[in-house]
Amino acid sequence: MKENYDFSKGIKNPYAKQLKQQVTINLNSDVVRYFKEQADITGIPYQTLINLYLKDCVDKKRELETTWK
Repeated sequence: MKENYDFSKGIKNPYAKQLKQQVTINLNSDVVRYFKEQADITGIPYQTLINLYLKDCVDKKRELETTWK
């Protein structure tokens, strides 16, 4: 292993905008249970399913319904 490396000719990661950001989020237990059940059915990890669902909302520019009863 070298003591120093030369990164002067390095290039930025072209996929950097596609990287995920780790966050902490509090979800209702029924929401987590639902996605875990879907994960068992599909074989896709539940966190990935939640991300896919939220990404679909972003792509379709869905508006939230904020009427509270």
